[in-house]
Amino acid sequence: MSRVELSQTIKRYGATEVIHGIDLEVDEGEFCVFVGPSGCGKSTLLRMIAGLEETSDGTIRIGVRDVTRVDAADRGVAMVFQTYALYPHMTVEENMGFGLRMNGHAKDEIKQKVNEAAGILKLEEYLSRKPKALSGGQRQRVAIGRAIVRGPEVFLFDEPLSNLDAELRVDMRVEIARLHKEIGATMIYVTHDQVEAMTLADKIVVLRAGYIEQIGAPMDLYNNPDNRFVAGFIGSPSMNFLRGTVTGDGVKVPGLGQTLQPQVTLPPEGTAVQIGIRPEHLKLTDGTALRVDLTEALGGVSYAYLVAETGERMIVEDRRRERIGKEDRADVTCDPGDIFVFDAETEQRIR
Repeated sequence: MSRVELSQTIKRYGATEVIHGIDLEVDEGEFCVFVGPSGCGKSTLLRMIAGLEETSDGTIRIGVRDVTRVDAADRGVAMVFQTYALYPHMTVEENMGFGLRMNGHAKDEIKQKVNEAAGILKLEEYLSRKPKALSGGQRQRVAIGRAIVRGPEVFLFDEPLSNLDAELRVDMRVEIARLHKEIGATMIYVTHDQVEAMTLADKIVVLRAGYIEQIGAPMDLYNNPDNRFVAGFIGSPSMNFLRGTVTGDGVKVPGLGQTLQPQVTLPPEGTAVQIGIRPEHLKLTDGTALRVDLTEALGGVSYAYLVAETGERMIVEDRRRERIGKEDRADVTCDPGDIFVFDAETEQRIR
């Protein structure tokens, strides 16, 4: 396993720059997740590391080697794609060992490596089957096994779970987390699903429009977002945002009909800000400021979707035994320490 280092990495298509001077270090054995909305550049950046996209400027290092202009086959990486890309006429064993056979490895060596990978991925009983006889999750495990047998320095995953149903996605998240713990390899994983990112990552890289917005451990990003974009992207359901104005004794929030006292150093009176509060930090109280538009009852927890007189919308996590109903009225309250404040113009966090 090796560390990966990107220095002022740029990607251009003609005159259009889509990756803008990325600086990033992924340590040996680290599980790093690139996350962001569609079109943010996360898959392009991964393909640049893999050598499947040419790097326009800057450098990419894997271990001690500068691989910026090195062919993909010689970079020491293995990539697992969104599609399984298995050969339908080959068995699981043949699919997993195909790359080694093409590189002229001995049959005994191939068999040993395939059996080792099959043991890690619990595929021993499926080695003689063909892909059509496997479930989606099993096929993805075969694709991961094909990467394992190559013994790469770095594993690259490009949204590998997006074609699976919800239950299989959960199962495969557990499988991939267990795999990383067992083999200790350096892994870089791309997803648009922030739940996957929070579950799997040692380090999350939040991307937007080809720029890095913030890098950090999952709970660091959750508890200490640098700006509104990161605050809204990390966490499910996403953070609530409401317009406010700094007053002498806090922040006046018309949507709530309240003046809040967040525990931050506020800008001068009259400054427009945005208040951010996570659904799990809000509590429903008796009142009339907010109308219940919808309630999602999910068993042990419900989510109340509220609409303010200003038209602003909020989500509140509700764990009470008696749940609020549609068209009911309510107020909300929260701990001042759970209130985030963002500059209305720059969207940067005010601390």
